[in-house]
Amino acid sequence: MNRLRNLDAYPKINEDFYKRTLSGGVITLVSSVVMLILFFSELRLYMHPVTETQLRVDTTRGEKLRINFDVTFPALQCSIISIDTMDISGERHLDVRHDIFKRRLDSHGNVIEAKQGGIGHTKIEKPLQKHGARLEDNEKYCGSCFGAEETDDACCNSCEEVREAYRKKGWGLSDPESIDQCKREGYVQKVKDEEGEGCNVHGFVEVNKVAGNFHFVPGQSFHQSGFQFHDMVMFQQGNYNVTTRSTVGLWGLFPGVVNPLDGVQWNQDKQNGVYQYFIKVVPTVYTDVHGKTIQSNQFSVTEHFQNAEAGRMQSPPGVFFYYDLSPIKVIFEEQHVEFLHFLTNVCAIVGGIFTVSGIVDSFIYHGQRAIKKKMEIGKFN
Repeated sequence: MNRLRNLDAYPKINEDFYKRTLSGGVITLVSSVVMLILFFSELRLYMHPVTETQLRVDTTRGEKLRINFDVTFPALQCSIISIDTMDISGERHLDVRHDIFKRRLDSHGNVIEAKQGGIGHTKIEKPLQKHGARLEDNEKYCGSCFGAEETDDACCNSCEEVREAYRKKGWGLSDPESIDQCKREGYVQKVKDEEGEGCNVHGFVEVNKVAGNFHFVPGQSFHQSGFQFHDMVMFQQGNYNVTTRSTVGLWGLFPGVVNPLDGVQWNQDKQNGVYQYFIKVVPTVYTDVHGKTIQSNQFSVTEHFQNAEAGRMQSPPGVFFYYDLSPIKVIFEEQHVEFLHFLTNVCAIVGGIFTVSGIVDSFIYHGQRAIKKKMEIGKFN
């Protein structure tokens, strides 16, 4: 026990040799408060997870990119809005309808009707009768495609099927009233009834994870000889007011994400023209403290507007989103501070404040003694 007592690095001083001062008491109180503040600050950091950020090369292959959107056209009716997607791999989808919803809006922005589908998407209740067919032979009906049949057995039993056949041929449907199916469905009248209305288009599209674009344009798109065309003959309007307000996001929200296209509203003075948004997509993976992983994306945007009156436009009036992907992936990972790290920081706080307080107290104490001694011998000015 005596040998162990000799190892004591903290020898005790008799209380008779202590001298307590007012400055020492003030410093002790202040240092204790500071020590408590720093301790609770460190405890708060320990209790709450911190987010670590890493940058890695994106090595994923064959994945899809999901794009959510909610776009409102206050002065463009739903019947003429077409949604197309295409990418540099050559894959294109014209007049996308799957997972796309349209809501007709009045002049005040109130919803009139909600539907799913594309331009003039109407289900025919009673098919037309082929010439010479009896009424009970509806199941054998085969409507004409008006010259756009790919084979002799091809049938077009609705206005939409006729328009699809025309689009595959690269033809424009200039007079729908001359098509029996369209006339029976009242297609042209439905388009006229929506004049002066607006449209809200929302939903999502899944595209290949390569550079490409998706766009909202008036009229129906078709592809011919390696070029894309938009059939707007049947919609006889001189100008198309494509002024919009929109929300466009990439699938997967996580804490702290910033979407630069949330609530974006185009200038009301810019109406007839091409709105272009160039998006740089950065793949992002977010893992929370519980191990749940969110596959997401971040992106930056550059805006460009081409006025139809300024010159000849290379694209039809509409809203175009061009996206490209970064080869770098950002990884966010939530982590708790290790207990040993927390304990080390607490010891550093206590020891550091105790040492600094001792230095300050010693400086003040010896300074007071020196001043007092000079005053006693009359050398203090």
